[in-house]
Formats: sequence, structure tokens, C-alpha cells
Amino acid sequence: MNKEKVLEVKDLKVSFKTHAGDVQAVRGVSFDLFQGETLAIVGESGSGKSVTVKAIMGLLAENGYYKDGEILFEDHDITKMKESNLHTLRGNKIAMIFQDPMTSLDPTMTIGKQIMEVIRLHQKVSRKEAFEKAVKLIDMVGIPSPRERMKQYPHQFSGGMRQRIVIAIALACEPTILIADEPTTALDVTIQAQILDLVKDLQQKIGASVIFITHDLGVVANVADRVAVMYAGKMVEVGTSDEVFYDPRHPYTWGLIGSMPDLDTEGDLYAIPGTPPNLLKPPIGDAFALRSKYAMEIDFEQQPPVFDISDTHKVASWLLHENAPEITPPDVIIKRRKRLEEVNS
Repeated sequence: MNKEKVLEVKDLKVSFKTHAGDVQAVRGVSFDLFQGETLAIVGESGSGKSVTVKAIMGLLAENGYYKDGEILFEDHDITKMKESNLHTLRGNKIAMIFQDPMTSLDPTMTIGKQIMEVIRLHQKVSRKEAFEKAVKLIDMVGIPSPRERMKQYPHQFSGGMRQRIVIAIALACEPTILIADEPTTALDVTIQAQILDLVKDLQQKIGASVIFITHDLGVVANVADRVAVMYAGKMVEVGTSDEVFYDPRHPYTWGLIGSMPDLDTEGDLYAIPGTPPNLLKPPIGDAFALRSKYAMEIDFEQQPPVFDISDTHKVASWLLHENAPEITPPDVIIKRRKRLEEVNS
């Protein structure tokens, strides 16, 4: 990939202090984000995906701390930044769209005032200029009659419209990086599609890089350039959208794809057995081993290294070791590989 690197996360480890001990929420995550791309981070609740992006924003809870690693942005390490510098960074260079717009918006303020507040906080503009920019932003996110809407309160908007306002606020300062943390979870399917299309269109207009957090692989199928699959605080598979959707190699990714409905789905969807491990005491080997029917003895003894499938496709699984036995992936994966071959032939 020849694009410029805008963010570099190196061996990031984040823990939370609790009465029972330290929860190791992120356990050595590394990835790069490139100019203008969309990277989706996918995984179940508790996989560490939201903690990873909150760490990038410098928004860890009071009991959270950076245990190790670096988050490099514009030649600065975010893990070592003072709060005053982080305050300047947030909303200006790195902005976030949260999953519940009602908790992101102040119910006592008009939406116009809320957008203007962000603009005036980060940019030296007059009240009139901020007003006009806010009107443009409301229009840009597809809300009709923007001047009239400036005077209205959050409760006067539908869920999908409120999420559009949250996106307008996130875009107010034309950030370099836009983080979308499950922005469609609370919305119905039709509105979800509209919001995803909106984020994609706006990204192309402002040239931002997007990190998209979701527990649902299907949501990002048409949005992401690259996909990173997280499990128990680690990235277990990273690749282009096609590589992860049509040629996945990690059993956990197989499970996520098997649980996704598509046009070929017959009967019940697959459900991954068991529950994620307790990260107060993470497993010694592969954290997914206890839930995987493909687990080998070594999976319970050592963490797997990262194997390169291609320049862009990396997977942490002992199944890819040269001494591992040949295994047959689930039918749904075999069908997807055939589909990819048909497309490429």
C-alpha cells in the first residue's frame, strides 16, 4: 500500500484496575491506518475493540491505564500526551461518532448551538461564520431545511437524524481520523444502510481515514477497505475486505462469518459455542482454543505467532504452521472461497 500512514499502533497493551485484579483488555495490538482508508475492527463484546479506539482518543476510564506500547500520530505518542494536548487533538484531528446519539447530545441545547460550540472551540472563527458552517454541515449530512433545524432540540429528531447530527459534529473540524464506534447499533436496518452510505460519502469528500468498530461483520462488508478481527484483547486476523470475507483463515473468523446470514443461508445460523475468556487471567495459549473444535495441544501451551498469508493478510493461528494437520474449513467458508475464485476467473 503506497498511501501515507496516518496512525501507527505498536504493541498496545491497556489494562483496568479492579478489586479482583487487573483486567488485561488489550494485550499487544499492532496496526497501521493509511490516508483515506476505512479499517473495520470486528469482534464480540469484550474483545477489546472499543477500548482500543478509546485508547487512541485518550479516553480511558479512571481505572484504565496504558500498560505498554505506542500510539503514534503526527510524530507524537498519544499514550504519553498531557490531557491539555489530548483536549486539542480530540474533535479537531481525531473525532469520534458514538453508538448512542442521545447520550452524545445535550438535550437542553439546540443542535445548532452544539455544532457551533465544537467549531468555535477548535477554530478561530466568528459566531456568524460558525453559524454558517453549522448550517452547511447539517445540509451535508442530508438533513432538510438546515436553518430551521438549527433551532431545534435533540428530542425533535428521529434516531437516524440524531445520528446524522452526531456525524455533523464529528466532521465539524474536518478531522484526519474519524472513529465510528458501532454507530448503527441502535438503528433499524434501513436507517443503518443510510448512515453507512453517508459515512462513506463524507469520508470521500473530506479525505479522512476511518476506523469502524462493530460486532457485526455484515455491517462493514461494503464499507471497509481492510478488516481486523479482534478476540480477547488481540488481533487474530487482519486483511483486505476480500481476504477476510472470502478467504478467512482463523477459526474465530470462520465462526463470525458462519453466524452471518446471506442469500445461501439455509436453516439455523451458526453460533460460536462457549464464552470469551476472563481477561483477569488470560489463557496461556490461544485464547480461542477452548471454543474451537480445531484446537491442537499447542494451542493450550503457547500463543500462536502471526503468519503472513500475503503482504496484506496476517493471521495468528497454529493451524497455519507447516507441521499443523490439514483441516477442512466449514462449508460456508468453502462456498465463499469458490465465489471469490469465480469472481477472479
